[in-house]
Amino acid sequence: MKYKRVLLKLSGEALMGSQNYGIDPKRLKEYANEIKDVVSQGLQLAIVIGGGNIFRGVSGAATGMDRVQADHMGMLATVINSLALQSALENEGIFTRCMSAIEMNKIAEPFIRRRAIRHLEKGRVVIFAGGTGNPYFTTDTAATLRAIEIDAEAILKGTRVDGIYSADPEKDANAKKFDALSFKEVYEKGLNVMDMTAFTLSHENNLPIIVFDMNKPGNLRKVIFGENIGTIVKN
Repeated sequence: MKYKRVLLKLSGEALMGSQNYGIDPKRLKEYANEIKDVVSQGLQLAIVIGGGNIFRGVSGAATGMDRVQADHMGMLATVINSLALQSALENEGIFTRCMSAIEMNKIAEPFIRRRAIRHLEKGRVVIFAGGTGNPYFTTDTAATLRAIEIDAEAILKGTRVDGIYSADPEKDANAKKFDALSFKEVYEKGLNVMDMTAFTLSHENNLPIIVFDMNKPGNLRKVIFGENIGTIVKN
């Protein structure tokens, strides 16, 4: 394997599958199988998942809801998704731990950095829920922060698109796919990879970001073994 320890960032929308909202059990099982494949190879894997399939804080604030309240609701949505993914992984025989930035001891462990690293060293998949625990920060930022804290070698951003393009490939047939980019090039081209806080944090800490299509079977394994799929952003 090219990597020993990585953080996988998934969007909440990815769990919808073909549905308009909520969680698709079929998609959960597909992801669990992909994750099982790489963990069985000895990969130390942490996961952060968004909550956009249930509630998005920014959207709530746009309708007049208090932004802090809306973001707290979004954080709880990430906990729901994390528990769903944990259940799917455990159904495949994978040992997991769910650690929440918001303390809720009945259903998840509190996030403690050294404990999280120890779980990874023991071969457990660690799911970080609750974002950063603070409003005004996205799960992209939470993923980057946790990746840095656990000394991950890369952030793998699993999406429904097979990399970073010069424009939205679903809207522009002439959009060009990039195989590799520097952080500087992403800034200069104004490309949308992660929110700016998360992206800057990755840049400053020399943490590569790999954007790839998580919905294509076998792609996660290919990334772990260093195959040239998706787009890598690095210094």
